[in-house]
Amino acid sequence: MESSRAARSHRSRPPRRRPLLYTALASVAVVGATSAGTVYVKAQAHSGAGVVSSAGTPSASLTATGSTAASASGSGETSVEPVAEPTVSHDALLAAAMKTVSVADTAEVSVAVLDLDSGAGAGYGDGTFDTASIVKVDILAAVLLQAQDAGTRLTAREKSYATAMIENSDNDAASALWRDIGGADGLNAANERFGLRATEGGEGPLWGLTQTTAIDQLTLLQQVFGADSELSEASRTYLRGLMGQIAADQRWGVSVVADGSAWALKNGWLARSTTGLWDINSIGRVTVDGHDCLVAALSKGNATKARGISLVEAAAKAAVSVFTADGAAGSASASSDSAASAASVSSER
Repeated sequence: MESSRAARSHRSRPPRRRPLLYTALASVAVVGATSAGTVYVKAQAHSGAGVVSSAGTPSASLTATGSTAASASGSGETSVEPVAEPTVSHDALLAAAMKTVSVADTAEVSVAVLDLDSGAGAGYGDGTFDTASIVKVDILAAVLLQAQDAGTRLTAREKSYATAMIENSDNDAASALWRDIGGADGLNAANERFGLRATEGGEGPLWGLTQTTAIDQLTLLQQVFGADSELSEASRTYLRGLMGQIAADQRWGVSVVADGSAWALKNGWLARSTTGLWDINSIGRVTVDGHDCLVAALSKGNATKARGISLVEAAAKAAVSVFTADGAAGSASASSDSAASAASVSSER
């Protein structure tokens, strides 16, 4: 199921509702202080257009330097130097972790992660990828949304197709449900409401050539595993249940980092006839060292399926390390460096 064209043109689409993942974040920088200690603070908003925000709730608190000094005039007035509380860049930690991941010259990888406990996230890479079979989660989400809108429940036929499509990655079932939702138009309409801003349904019957990004897939996972969702609790529970019962031979990808069976996932794999190279993708929820994380790892240009699986698994490990014990040392080091830099600011005006 592949288009004959060498490259897809990305159709322009209207702006979509910005999801939780893209909520503007404020980073705080100290601009100056008066001799009386009045602090001027400048806030800068970040839209998240490039990668997932690196902090869930940046702190705007300020601390003073260890001591206050009398002014040179001997007037007894004191000057307090404000120091911005350091904020760890999870994007930087992830970029550092990804340096250990081996990527072949022909391959490209992108990964995004969200720590559900803290709300902090990180992203690496901003390319667009074929979905292959991970789009089946999106297809079923659209089916469920349409049923909600109509005030109906899934039919026995739809449930049968949904089970086969998610648990066994059955392509015929996916094609049937793709037709039911109205193909790309139906998928795109659902994604408008889900908040996916860079995902475009495949042409005609080619659902596997839907184009997406790691951040959009993380947004989709939030619709499935988060409470702030267009999907009802019943719909989310149903979809999560299927993703937790994937066929044994397909339990690779993001699940490799999970504690035991604490995972729910969907994988995608597609050999491109035009190049002979493989698209390998994996999305899902994993629990690692007590942290519940959503992870989306996408890749293309892999020489073999096995190499692609190894790549997305390595990327998933790097992503979750940012929020687990493996990444704690790097986080502490980054905070220490930031604090030392702030403390070195001159007290002279």
